[in-house]
Amino acid sequence: MRIALQLLILSCCCLTGWSQEAHTHVHGREIVFPDIEGYRTLKCDFHIHTVFSDGYVWPTIRVEEAVKDGLDAIALTEHIEYQPWSDDISHPDRNRSFEIATELATAFDLIVVHGAEITRDLPPGHANAIFITDANKLVLEDSIEAYREAKRQGGFIFWNHPNWIRQQPDGKATLSELHKMLLAEDLLDGIEVVNDITYSDEALQIALEQQITIMGTSDIHNLVDWKFDIANGGHRPITLVFARERNSEAIKDALIARRTVVWYRNLLVGETTFLKPLVEASIRVKDVSYEGPSSVALVQLENVSDATFLLRNQGAFNFHTTADVISLPAHERTQIQVKTGEQMESFRLYFEVLNAIVAPSKHLDFSLQIDVPKH
Repeated sequence: MRIALQLLILSCCCLTGWSQEAHTHVHGREIVFPDIEGYRTLKCDFHIHTVFSDGYVWPTIRVEEAVKDGLDAIALTEHIEYQPWSDDISHPDRNRSFEIATELATAFDLIVVHGAEITRDLPPGHANAIFITDANKLVLEDSIEAYREAKRQGGFIFWNHPNWIRQQPDGKATLSELHKMLLAEDLLDGIEVVNDITYSDEALQIALEQQITIMGTSDIHNLVDWKFDIANGGHRPITLVFARERNSEAIKDALIARRTVVWYRNLLVGETTFLKPLVEASIRVKDVSYEGPSSVALVQLENVSDATFLLRNQGAFNFHTTADVISLPAHERTQIQVKTGEQMESFRLYFEVLNAIVAPSKHLDFSLQIDVPKH
């Protein structure tokens, strides 16, 4: 009855002031990135908590937040072993938050992936198992058996906050012998390079070396709006998943294939194979001309993504109105003036994308083909 009433209220827009049309920019907070060739760019947060473990909100709030953020998929990953509110919410079914969220999410075409957090001391630490079928069966004393059960259910397992200072005081993600065993047994598919408000170079290195999936999550416990200062232009950390279709099965296939990029505090983190096409799809050449008879080319660039790109010039041509670093604000057009020495029919600009990381201390290299229209 409670869920039915909420669906009625939300669909009528009587109290909240927004409906399924909230996927537009009405609130100015929807996360926007373009598709890349061959794939849809899906916005996902696979590490979320509610009052059914140690979060502070009801599962329906997580759905409403995700819809406002324009997400395609979420996973409610309640702690299997840790339920501090059990005196007040004593429901023993570890699947309950997923069921509640799923019932509401259908009204907004939001995908809710079934998940849970296996919560243990380090090693192995905490891990999320998503795409499972029954979280209750993960309630096992032996942590490795919990991983194995998740795999039997078709789960995708990733290591949570490997740099968490409560378990790793130096803040450095480090592979233990137990983690190596998990990798050898195909029980570890990914690792959080970003969790909440932290980023880990060491976790990124592990992902690249072990060829596991790069993940970024909010790990939200309270309100997304408060934690990530949405009102002042902030955004939750998410995983951009490059899927062939917009459904749960395609998302899982993409995660297994490591087709991800993390979006965190205006930083994009991922393998070049997918990060480069995302940047190329985000930055478009809109207009090119020369300033009269001069050899200064006026190049107008449009950024159709949420990232404000910081580009460092790596090419042979200098700029006329700025130094070697330019900024392309999100969803704006920016003109740069390029000194080409002579009027040219075409030329190429080469950049290092300072807010795009492909390996520890290594930024994405990116170029733009500039064709000058004939008049």
